[in-house]
Amino acid sequence: MTSYDRRDLGLLLLRLGTGGVLAAHGAQKLFGWFGGHGLEGTGKFMESVGYSPGKASATAAGLAETGGGALLALGLATPAAGAAAAGAMTGAAAVHKPNGFFAQEGGYEYAASLALAATGLAITGPGRLSLDHALGHRVNRGWMVPTALGVTAAATAVVIGARNKRLQKSKEAEAEQEPLFEE
Repeated sequence: MTSYDRRDLGLLLLRLGTGGVLAAHGAQKLFGWFGGHGLEGTGKFMESVGYSPGKASATAAGLAETGGGALLALGLATPAAGAAAAGAMTGAAAVHKPNGFFAQEGGYEYAASLALAATGLAITGPGRLSLDHALGHRVNRGWMVPTALGVTAAATAVVIGARNKRLQKSKEAEAEQEPLFEE
């Protein structure tokens, strides 16, 4: 096996693993599969962590994870798939950031790892063992990489920024409330 063949096999394994995990997480949100809570439960959770409206946020995150993950696994539209998945995981990392880095403490380690893997695949490409390669890279052109990542970064910044503003307003409103009982 040449180094080129090994690289293609490595990219296939990375795509299948990363894409499969992302698609499963998205299916939890969208359909309630694999122990998930579906759109209703996930929507309530999203609302509780500042993403509003909750059900629309759950739908967007679920579609980005399921669609991005499935497309990454297939190696199809790799720049857009990787960017969409990375954007969803960046939104998840924002929720976990107050808990620090490590996942065992509720931190953002896991979400950041998936985001970086998806971004890396968007940049590197899917390799020869992919639908993009089989289709002549029609939806995997060089210009698509910075475009997909740039558009997703901008949209993600807007969504997380709006979430942070909602959380800040909520904290300020709580601080302004008068106590029910005097001490």
